[in-house]
Amino acid sequence: MKEKINQFVSTLNRQKTTVASYQYALKRFVEVVGADAELNTETYIKFLTAIKELSPSTSRVWRTAVLKFYQFCKAGNLAELKDATDHYASKQGKRIVNFNREAVEKVIAHCQSLGAETLLNKDDLQKKLESLRDRAFVLTLADTGLRISEACALKRGDIDWMEGRAVIVGKGDKQAVIRFSNRSLEALKAYLHARSAIDPNSRLPLGSHPLFARHDIRASKKIRPITAGGMWKAIKARIEAAGVGRNEVRIHDFRHYFVTMTYLAKGNLKLSQELARHESITTTNRYAHFGGEADKAYDEIFNEKE
Repeated sequence: MKEKINQFVSTLNRQKTTVASYQYALKRFVEVVGADAELNTETYIKFLTAIKELSPSTSRVWRTAVLKFYQFCKAGNLAELKDATDHYASKQGKRIVNFNREAVEKVIAHCQSLGAETLLNKDDLQKKLESLRDRAFVLTLADTGLRISEACALKRGDIDWMEGRAVIVGKGDKQAVIRFSNRSLEALKAYLHARSAIDPNSRLPLGSHPLFARHDIRASKKIRPITAGGMWKAIKARIEAAGVGRNEVRIHDFRHYFVTMTYLAKGNLKLSQELARHESITTTNRYAHFGGEADKAYDEIFNEKE
């Protein structure tokens, strides 16, 4: 089966992150059903049962990967597979967004302080670059609403520094405009200025360089893009350094923070939807419980000032 999976993956014409997700889903599929399992409805149901407790988004991606693999292998009865999907993967109702905003803001505050911390490490270029990169990365996530994979894919030439924005290709292969805050731009400029000590060693045009690069020993002084996994590992270390438990902040919480802050500032769901690049306003509506009329009414009823 592994050989067939490799053949299937080689035919995919999707974004690298999607291909990686499919590969991982099929790896788990083999672990659940066995490498010698027959590709039939019973095998598919066994897999669906095993992943039922995963998040809806993860389950959906994994199901899609397995179904496309079945189609590639011309295996199984499509009608039966569809019925099994409908039965075992019934849609859950929309969940309101819930995250630890205090913990996220604590991490943001810690990362902002990394700019001053680099002065203490001025003789250690690697630590200085890592500190400035992580500071810029966290502020970029918090103030743009970018997903981690989208941020890692940015090139220096993508940013219009005069206008403070960039055009990206995001989820669903759709183009979108991203706005950068003054503090995120300042952090990016500080990071890139410090990186100028190694940037000239590359033969690539400056605009083609990754915005966020690796600075570990293996990367040496070459400009290599950092992966989403590598960046998340670095951010986890910053989370712990901020005195926050690793499980208290998830990488997507920075995006939750961005949408929440835009909604709290303006109370305009449509505007928040546009800034967050949500395809449907029902997704943005999951944030409407933050600072809504119910909160104001409750405060007036129970917390009326004497």
